Amino acid sequence: MTHDCSFLADVLPESQVSSGDSDRENHSTDWGTETSDLDAVPDAVAYPESTDDVAAVLAAANEREVPVTPYAAGTSLEGNPVPAFGGISLDLMRMDSILETRPDDFQIDVEPGVMGSAVDEAAADHGMFFPPLPSSGDLSTIGGMIVNDASGQKTVKYGEVADWVLELEVVTATGEIMTCGSKAVKTSAGYNLRDLFVGSEGTLGVVTRATLELEGLPEQIRGGRAIFSDIDDASAAVFDAVRSGVDVAKIELIDALTARMANEYLDTGLDDKPMIFLEFHANHGIEDEIDFCRAIFESHDVERFEIGEDDARMAELWQARNELAFALRAYDPDLKPLKPGDITVPISKYPEIIGFAKGLADEHDLLIPTFGHAGDGNVHYTVFAEADDPDRLELAEDVYDRIVRRAIELGGTSTGEHGIGVGKREYLELEHGRVGVEMMRRVKRAFDPNDVLNPGKIFPETIEEGERVRLAGDD
Repeated sequence: MTHDCSFLADVLPESQVSSGDSDRENHSTDWGTETSDLDAVPDAVAYPESTDDVAAVLAAANEREVPVTPYAAGTSLEGNPVPAFGGISLDLMRMDSILETRPDDFQIDVEPGVMGSAVDEAAADHGMFFPPLPSSGDLSTIGGMIVNDASGQKTVKYGEVADWVLELEVVTATGEIMTCGSKAVKTSAGYNLRDLFVGSEGTLGVVTRATLELEGLPEQIRGGRAIFSDIDDASAAVFDAVRSGVDVAKIELIDALTARMANEYLDTGLDDKPMIFLEFHANHGIEDEIDFCRAIFESHDVERFEIGEDDARMAELWQARNELAFALRAYDPDLKPLKPGDITVPISKYPEIIGFAKGLADEHDLLIPTFGHAGDGNVHYTVFAEADDPDRLELAEDVYDRIVRRAIELGGTSTGEHGIGVGKREYLELEHGRVGVEMMRRVKRAFDPNDVLNPGKIFPETIEEGERVRLAGDD
């Protein structure tokens, strides 16, 4: 279905609107989707440069019931910013200003198109940083991180992006501008609308300004890796370290298969064995914390425990972890990796979910590399299958599904970082129950009565046989 978006010429200057094929195609996918997945090319792309621009576009689109899908860097992995029903792709990348930094309050105000790395650079000028920045922070925008409730390697110590958002300016689906949250570090005034927008994937409103909390840079940073002969020992070591209260800023696990893929890509000459990557932050006493962790790992038969003495050595020890995304893509051109999973389980269940995935790999003779932010129970994985064998690809999809469902059974979630988008809608009711999902639908209807903001996302029934199923009413 196509939509008449000619009204944008009356709302924005000509330089802020495009209906060209190239621009439209560039906004039809994200990193986790292909055009064939959704066949979703927008009818037009709008480039707002201010909150008033966003409000004008949304008010006009809502009046005509034209879908609007917010878009930024396109680095999402679940089709979150893909315009499932055409309409307008609202590209926020021109709203990329750092508005104000208040070091005395440990705060920074930014627009949604600011890259995460730019926030860290601005904060560093004042001896601070933005702790929950994900690994893709130099490729992802703050707005995208907020609406997907992103997190990264430092979550085990500092929490996720949601924990560092103080105040948001948001434009509603009807074009109204509102502020939620507070620049105070706590507030009990009314409903917590701020947290409704965090993780809402652009379905409730469009974030146009964010006040973020910052943290002082630690005086001591040390990092390295530990190598194990057995994945069970490695995953148990992670659980034991977290349970014992080791003050670690990053604790990442990769299994032997993932290590092999990284080693082949980097030509490192390392053993193909499970590895745990570590980073410690402290203002004093960091050696005591490292020794505490080493002792715990030794009780789980660690083979090597290496900590770098300087930045160059730490970077060398962490290289295999930091290059994983490229290593997996380059591993075998005859094998197709499914979309990356991002399940998260309670830390006590972490060894169990790793073992479950490995058991499925052995049972079905599949390659399933597992790795991730182990300290908060997050497991990234994918399932490889022969690209030219439909039966094997179907089996891989089934195994991927079984891992997600097992994570939920263990009290976990289908997505710890990437969001629901279109890729995980089928798990929403399994995870939250029928009543919980219906309450989410009611929230969506309240904020977006005409269902114009990013339709087709999150809710399982919003696409049936390629047709849009509206959430605006029950009749």
